[in-house]
Amino acid sequence: MTAPSIPRRRSLPLLNAEQISGLNPGLADVIEYRKSGLSLNHVVGCPLDCGYCVRHLFDNFEMKTPRALMSDGAAVALLVGHPYFRPHKTPIQVFNRATDPMLPVVKPHTFEVLRLLDEQGLTNHVLVITRWRASGEDCAVLNSFKHLRLTVLVTHSGIDHPEIEPVNSTYAADSLRMLHEHAENYRTVLYWRPIVPGLNDSDDHIERARELSLHAHATVFTGLFFRDEIKAYYESHGMPTPYEDTARRKIMPEQAEQRILDAFDLDQAVGGAEWGSLFRKTSCGVAYAWGEPDYNGHYGVRELCDICPPKQIALCKKAWVRPPLDAVTHEARALGATGDVEVNDRAIVVEGLDEPPRYYLQHGFGYQCHDRSKPHHYRQHGRAPIGWEAEDGPKTA
Repeated sequence: MTAPSIPRRRSLPLLNAEQISGLNPGLADVIEYRKSGLSLNHVVGCPLDCGYCVRHLFDNFEMKTPRALMSDGAAVALLVGHPYFRPHKTPIQVFNRATDPMLPVVKPHTFEVLRLLDEQGLTNHVLVITRWRASGEDCAVLNSFKHLRLTVLVTHSGIDHPEIEPVNSTYAADSLRMLHEHAENYRTVLYWRPIVPGLNDSDDHIERARELSLHAHATVFTGLFFRDEIKAYYESHGMPTPYEDTARRKIMPEQAEQRILDAFDLDQAVGGAEWGSLFRKTSCGVAYAWGEPDYNGHYGVRELCDICPPKQIALCKKAWVRPPLDAVTHEARALGATGDVEVNDRAIVVEGLDEPPRYYLQHGFGYQCHDRSKPHHYRQHGRAPIGWEAEDGPKTA
């Protein structure tokens, strides 16, 4: 059977050097190392207008028409030639920072990037995150990639406040069902986010997510990035701000999480409505969908695992190996680490390294890597402290 051809459309216009120089420097840098992998973003601009979008952090929220910073071929060459890229190991994200990869004008570029990576025989995890429409023809193209471990994460919040989220969540729900029904060589994840108390955590919202979880290989739930720039946008548009304070990490209050876990546990305990498998972390859900151990080494943060399927816990436990201190120290020093390097029962702990080199260490060793100055507190699961009360437990870093 002949593989489906990638839809051909006119390529997006390229920004010239002067236009690129006028962008936020973070936006002009098309590769960023994020926790879920090296993120490739050579297309910028999105018309979907979600009020909480991270594009606020790059000063391009008003750029509604997608534009390209370089060709797809040049972008892929830059990605695989990046000093932090490891063939078959480094997880990759495509167009997850400045546009939606399934917008009609962006989709051909998404598919072309995937084709170029797949033709190199790479088996890296590749994450494509969307809240837009997916068709049967799109599924056929996604199934045509033979080597990549491709996962499509469909963002669905159920938020019906038209200013906070103008895009109707039924688009994402329909896409999830379509993608899951036709999945052969890729996986689908319900990305249930951002969950905001009082906005989309009602019984009805939870029931809707439960039903959708049955149309995914895994479900990941998470809270809201609420940075200063996003708060300012809310306030300038007269939108209700969900929290008084902002934070560098996602905000997912303890009570909001507990409402979800209570609903999950109750259904299981009384033999009620079925749930799909639920995870707190993106990489946990992606790894589960592929029948693999978590590539971020979250097993070290053991309280994260209390909702995971026993079979998955056993898989992660078997793969989780505490790396030798001398090897970690050697690599950390080469990356510029200062101060003491520690390997404890939960994580590698370093000083003087920004997020990219920490993630490089994390994916290389399959073991969490934390900054000593930004500790991960017990049971908060790497989230912001907003909405959490201190509880006695192991001191962590």
